[in-house]
Amino acid sequence: MLLRRHDPDRYLTALFAPSARRESLFALYAFNLEIARTREAIREPMMGRIRLQWWRDAIAAAAAGQPYRHEILEPLAVAMKERSLTLAWFERLIEAREQDIDGAPPTDMASLITYAEGSSSALIWLAFEILGSAASRESFAIEAGRELGVAWALTGLLRAVPHHARQRLLHLPADLLARHDVRAEDLLELRKPAGLQAVVREIAGEARCQLDGARKAARELPRALLPALLPGTLAGLYLERLTRAGFDPYAQAVQDTPPGRVWRLTWRYLLGRF
Repeated sequence: MLLRRHDPDRYLTALFAPSARRESLFALYAFNLEIARTREAIREPMMGRIRLQWWRDAIAAAAAGQPYRHEILEPLAVAMKERSLTLAWFERLIEAREQDIDGAPPTDMASLITYAEGSSSALIWLAFEILGSAASRESFAIEAGRELGVAWALTGLLRAVPHHARQRLLHLPADLLARHDVRAEDLLELRKPAGLQAVVREIAGEARCQLDGARKAARELPRALLPALLPGTLAGLYLERLTRAGFDPYAQAVQDTPPGRVWRLTWRYLLGRF
């Protein structure tokens, strides 16, 4: 399965969902994977925009009950009909990936957080709707999903610094780079400037604050939504490893898949917390 190979973390968390909801989550996460890989799948920016517009049209058709014949869109259309998924959240996901095509780094932390909300929080909100709790659209659920999505995205972006650099893509805020005397070109050439770890430390600190906020906001959420929240367990694990590595995103311990992920997810799920 494509999702299991290329997004194993979300695949693992979806396994904790009830069997009746699992295939819908797989379809949602596979859709997200497809649009997230747009930048690395194209050579010309225009081709990326055409690809994302195809997905935008396909999602609209699926919402109208006329899905294209596609292994992701057909099960996703079923979920959209049965769970009344919010079309605006799909649009937020696609818009975030259009920013990837442009390739411009965020100007500041606020811009980075906005990108994280679009690329990650919107996905959690949709997962909430699939899991089908009446609380999924309440303000406290939206806030928990927003903060968790930001924490997950920031953590992932830090771990992906080497991968993105090879694509000549940079998600580190320009003002942080300037403050710590880090030249964007050095990063894109796979060099490690002295100030990089200070930049990563600040972003990791923001990720930790967002994760703590999500855990507080989620106290009112029903257990039914927990499978959508479990990425927070993994975000905490990755932030721990990043901290122990001195905030060096190139450290092997940061890049490696940590042992014990399944055990930690299972433990947190049994506790009813993430």
